[in-house]
Amino acid sequence: MEYISNTLSNLVQQTAFMNLTVGNLIMIGVACVFLYLAIRHGFEPLLLVPIAFGMLLVNIYPDIMLHAEDAANGTGGLLYYFYVLDEWSILPSLIFLGVGAMTDFGPLIANPKSFLLGAAAQFGIFAAYLGAMAMGFSDKAAAAISIIGGADGPTSIFLAGKLSQTALLGPIAVAAYSYMSLVPIIQPPIMKLLTTEKERKIKMEQLRPVSKLERILFPIIVTIVVCTILPTTAPLVGMLMLGNLFKESGVVRQLTETASNALMYIVVILLGTSVGATTSAEAFLNMDTIKIVVLGLVAFAFGTAAGVLFGKIMCKVTGGKVNPLIGSAGVSAVPMAARVSQKVGAEADPTNFLLMHAMGPNVAGVIGTAVAAGTFMAIFGVK
Repeated sequence: MEYISNTLSNLVQQTAFMNLTVGNLIMIGVACVFLYLAIRHGFEPLLLVPIAFGMLLVNIYPDIMLHAEDAANGTGGLLYYFYVLDEWSILPSLIFLGVGAMTDFGPLIANPKSFLLGAAAQFGIFAAYLGAMAMGFSDKAAAAISIIGGADGPTSIFLAGKLSQTALLGPIAVAAYSYMSLVPIIQPPIMKLLTTEKERKIKMEQLRPVSKLERILFPIIVTIVVCTILPTTAPLVGMLMLGNLFKESGVVRQLTETASNALMYIVVILLGTSVGATTSAEAFLNMDTIKIVVLGLVAFAFGTAAGVLFGKIMCKVTGGKVNPLIGSAGVSAVPMAARVSQKVGAEADPTNFLLMHAMGPNVAGVIGTAVAAGTFMAIFGVK
């Protein structure tokens, strides 16, 4: 009888019920909200589903993120090894490879002025940097937090790892990916507030055809120019351009398909679950996390506003040939931000088609955010 009671007692002690805290229950609730938004409303489900499930797992079973050096037998938790690939900047770089293989750079090549809109949208990054410094974060922590303003999860993870801000990596990554998924909710009110109905109805001229030679030369030239000026951007910009060269060269179809499909989705699973698993109640429920979430929202709003306002300037300079809405796509949430530009423009005029025009600033924003990250790394002497 004593054996049975001891066995049952041991089993009860091993259940998660005996170890769950109020904080764990709150984070489990947050995970369920994320899953609801992803599944019911389709908010970037490829990102939110693995992130939310990683969040769920770590708050039920913390040892799934146990560091190898803390384990009695020297073997860490499953998601810890996924997370190491984030710290080593491997997964963010592979994400960029996949994005490059999936993305058409033609609109940016056809309209190089889009680079200016992509650059303008990076204003949110530097606004967030100053805001984070004002809130008491160190200079490196502020730099890592500020990249959220570019709505670029992989770059946020990459920079946080390079600047040794792993303690903040979870909140930074979750904030960045959350705002990426909420682009259709956050951006439209800002876009409508800063533009008139007449401006939203502006129809842009059809983009010129881009030759195959231009498409092939573009990733090579961008890599040479950007990585020569800022070598620290090579892991991101280099992989982005390599993926695009796979796509545009037409001679490595198998590599293009692998990078844009199988590899991309494998990396998303590993990155998403490991990022979600950094959000244990102990690590996530604190004042720094709240500050990061607020700063991320402010930065993203500033970036969107800066892109739209610069779009208005270009509209005036070109005599009304540029629809300011495409400036909001300068944040690097590809291709969601470009779709939002199209949606808001179509609400004003159902015959207006802005998607391809918005893809130019959208792609420029991806490059711009990587350049901003490389700039911070150069400032702090990190390679």
